[in-house]
Amino acid sequence: MRLELHHDAETAEQIRELQERDGYVSDISRALRYRPELFGQPFSELLQEVMKGPSEWTEAERELFAAFVSLREQCPF
Repeated sequence: MRLELHHDAETAEQIRELQERDGYVSDISRALRYRPELFGQPFSELLQEVMKGPSEWTEAERELFAAFVSLREQCPF
């Protein structure tokens, strides 16, 4: 089952541009742009902290881990 999100006109245009440029728009990308004050912005800030903040792993290692998990889960990265 796929949930249809109804974005505002500006965001819908951004999604159309991504679709044209990349050939697809991931569900997470759509979700991050839907009501960003509720989910998108806080989640994006957390993601940046996890991926780029202090860690024993380098940023490159964390990106590699994310890519590997995405591949294993058959999720476009």
